[in-house]
Amino acid sequence: MRALPVRPSTLSRNQARHSMHTVAQHFERSEPQVYAVYDKIVKAARACGPVGEDPKKTSIHLTRRSAFAGVAARKTALVLTLKASSDIQSDRIIKHEQASANRWHLNVKLEHPRDVDATVIRWIKQAYGLAE
Repeated sequence: MRALPVRPSTLSRNQARHSMHTVAQHFERSEPQVYAVYDKIVKAARACGPVGEDPKKTSIHLTRRSAFAGVAARKTALVLTLKASSDIQSDRIIKHEQASANRWHLNVKLEHPRDVDATVIRWIKQAYGLAE
């Protein structure tokens, strides 16, 4: 297994005691570029302000005051789920789910760091703004 860069924990002590999952575990079966995609997403989100990484069983939640994105690692790609205030029509979005009257969850499949382009970064910024 290859070593992943270690990020300082953004979990409180109480959360860490109850968390059974780590960010690194999500990428154990992924190709190296998948973690590079994740790293680029986190850097883009941190350009907006503080971001927490909250690993769950099947995904990693990126949080501000609440979750604004979810990341599910696959073997050769990751699926980024973004919170949005309305649906976004784009061929890049592989799933559109209306969570409530004013909230959408939109999935984007990203296979390479270059896929985290200006459009995806704009969507990340918009999702970050919704997690106030």
